[in-house]
Amino acid sequence: MSEQRHRLSVTGMSCAGCVSAVEDAISSVPGVDSAVVNFAEHTATFSGEAMVDDVVEAIKKAGYGAAIMRGIADEQEKEAAELLFYRQLLKKTVVAGVVALPLFLTGMLGWLPTVTAPAGQFFWLLTGIVTLAVMAYSGGHFYTGAINTLRHHSANMDTLIALGTGSAWLFSMSVVLFPELVPSLAQHAYFEAALVIITLVNLGSALEMRARGKTSEAIKRLIGMQPRTARVVRDGKEEDVQIADVGLDETVRVRPGEKIPVDGEIIEGSSTIDESMLTGEPMPVVRQLGDTVIGGTLNKSGSFLFRASRIGRETVLARIIELVRDAQNAKPAIGRLVDRIASVFVPTVLIIAILTFLTWFNFGPDPKSAYALVTMMTVLIIACPCALGLATPISIMAGIGKAAEQGILIRNGDALQMAGKLTVVVLDKTGTITEGRPKVSQILAHADSDEELLALAAGLEKSSEHPLAEAVLEAARERNIPAVDIEHFEAVSGQGVIAEYDGEKVLFGNERLLQERGVNLDSLNELMAKVRTSIATPVLLARAGTLSGILLIEDQIKHDSAETILALKKLNIRTVMLSGDRQASAEAVASMVGIDEVVAEVLPQEKEQVIRKLQSAGEKVAMVGDGLNDAPSLARADVGFAIGNGTDVAIESADVTLMGASIRGVPVAIELSRATVKNIWQNLFGAFIYNSIGIPVAAGIFYPVSGLLLNPMVAGAAMAMSSVTVVSNANRLRLWKPGR
Repeated sequence: MSEQRHRLSVTGMSCAGCVSAVEDAISSVPGVDSAVVNFAEHTATFSGEAMVDDVVEAIKKAGYGAAIMRGIADEQEKEAAELLFYRQLLKKTVVAGVVALPLFLTGMLGWLPTVTAPAGQFFWLLTGIVTLAVMAYSGGHFYTGAINTLRHHSANMDTLIALGTGSAWLFSMSVVLFPELVPSLAQHAYFEAALVIITLVNLGSALEMRARGKTSEAIKRLIGMQPRTARVVRDGKEEDVQIADVGLDETVRVRPGEKIPVDGEIIEGSSTIDESMLTGEPMPVVRQLGDTVIGGTLNKSGSFLFRASRIGRETVLARIIELVRDAQNAKPAIGRLVDRIASVFVPTVLIIAILTFLTWFNFGPDPKSAYALVTMMTVLIIACPCALGLATPISIMAGIGKAAEQGILIRNGDALQMAGKLTVVVLDKTGTITEGRPKVSQILAHADSDEELLALAAGLEKSSEHPLAEAVLEAARERNIPAVDIEHFEAVSGQGVIAEYDGEKVLFGNERLLQERGVNLDSLNELMAKVRTSIATPVLLARAGTLSGILLIEDQIKHDSAETILALKKLNIRTVMLSGDRQASAEAVASMVGIDEVVAEVLPQEKEQVIRKLQSAGEKVAMVGDGLNDAPSLARADVGFAIGNGTDVAIESADVTLMGASIRGVPVAIELSRATVKNIWQNLFGAFIYNSIGIPVAAGIFYPVSGLLLNPMVAGAAMAMSSVTVVSNANRLRLWKPGR
């Protein structure tokens, strides 16, 4: 059985401490190779040969719920379930608030009877029963969650809230039922505190859920790009079918204004297609017979038929969604550190709460039991590590989603974190800085006419696989010049080709090829000197030892290459260009776009050595290439950027894939990385400072000096709003724009 990746919806996770518990449960299943839990999205992803049912069962045994997610229907079901839970939270908040607010206000005004008053005991007994009912309804999920985790010898946020509010209710009922056992100063009920805490925590959770939903809008938009139906041609008739029912090699009709349902190849007609969702480029592109079309893109004008070549999970859009989701689930090094801290945080808080209780009970002022209860409850409530658990994943989700909107696919969290630390960007020349589509820009005939020269060159290149060959053949086709037939073709690596035509030896290649075979080039020294300083590549043709002429082949520089290099310099990043082309041509391109350093005449395998050398000098290096020929150097670099057209293996070949043909995404990705990492540190700083200050204050550290004690209800409000603050801060990334 081959290794597979599976995505699960996980319920019952309430804080960062749950992440480690669920990951450990999944990893304990034989056959699981890796497991990642995303607390912000409440999902888990695992890979390996393990059966999904076994993993789901392991998660349930750990005290949580789980279900497999296979497609869009499951996504919609999860979204519907979260919406239902959000509405339930609001309803529970209202119910608890309706009971808590009158109790809180009348207590503050001194209108409530004491426990020892004639009607006081009955009033407080009735209040206690009502409070218990409200706690069961509005806070039941905290208590069931705490019990489930306790059964599995662990603790989480539910444990802290259940202990805090539960102890408040038990203490209050003890005071109501047996007031004579409690000192008169301690004869106070804390029912309103328990209810206000539940109200505030539920409200905070609801606001957090709503804000979390905005963070994953990028994925929702991507999913929404895929149409639900397709018009297929079967038995000569057109019919609308569900997208899942479209088969491979089926013929599909697309009309103006419709979205293309799946990937395929046009077999009839032509159109202009808006591919901005894929590349980020706003201008529609012309697609005609034989061209590839991508599912999810928008057909603007013409009607056409195409043959489905990729369906279901194999379409480019489906792969993009999977890549974005995997990246959102991935954890950078900083996130893994936070998870380790969070896994021991809740047990540590429980110990601190117990020590706080014992300290106040033994050394505090009278009423000792009341002070001990209040401080312990406040520590338990304020210490919930929700904000800590959300700090990293919520920012990663927002950053990765924003990158996808810009046509940038970031494959993992480490790449997102590392991109902001880059000091050098190495760029391949052909197809990266230049268009990668060489064209014959000029024909310099010497002994033959232009037509004879081009006919002979085309005949020689018919059998060649060199990138420049297509440029020669295209030039011949444009001029309607037929290629001549040649004999005894031989390719000379790195130099050109040798063949025979009409009984004469013919050479077609660089200067070195002709010079080594005795062709005299002295008469062209002045011309060659000019050619050597241009971006054009000269290809020389000689017959019977005499130069016939030169073809100048030029690869145009992309319109935004210079702009991109300038943007990198503004980010204080040094640029290096790697090229297998001759030094003069490479330097001419570099000077036109503003590249700092040029390494020319290198073979593909030597590019990796250049990357290694830069890294050994202490540089953090990115490599930008086409994702295929540059695979070794992309893998060696700290961050590999692949230029992809969205239809090939380029999507899978690097840490970051730029979906269009442009390199403008490189500085954008670096800027976004820096913004995201800064956002993570802001969240972590806020979460750590909150807990670092909140716990000692809640324990009463300032009481001996100032008489200050933190109210449990204030602690509940602070805890709830800390999570909302973290999520809101992460959502600022949704407003981020390049170049700010």
